Amino acid sequence: MTISVSHFPVHAVDVDAAVAFYRDALGLEVVNDVPYGEFRWVTLATPGSTVGQIVISQPHAGRSEQEGDQIAALVALGAFGPIVFDTDDLDAAFEKARASGLGEVLQEPMDQGWGVRDCAFRDPAGNMIRVGEKLPS
Repeated sequence: MTISVSHFPVHAVDVDAAVAFYRDALGLEVVNDVPYGEFRWVTLATPGSTVGQIVISQPHAGRSEQEGDQIAALVALGAFGPIVFDTDDLDAAFEKARASGLGEVLQEPMDQGWGVRDCAFRDPAGNMIRVGEKLPS
């Protein structure tokens, strides 16, 4: 039996700004963009991949106003995440994301004690994003 992550939810009040960050700053591609009344869900993935996709939606999509308000407040505080991505070239990934100007740099690339070199950003909604590269053994 094999189990893998299929989709991971990411909440953003401004879906277009979030899509721009994940597409233009991190290099993911839009797999699906589904309108649903006044809301929409946008799925992005690593080019050529069918697993580990993220699905961006507004906090109020499919929820009550109270639930949506609570999620929006938590997103603004950065309470969800981090969402962690792997790369084979951290310096290039960091420079691409920083140069895009679409996210906030929280940490420049640095070696961590658990065997990775990583960096951190906040996406336009406030979600923490970490990008790491495994250090040689």
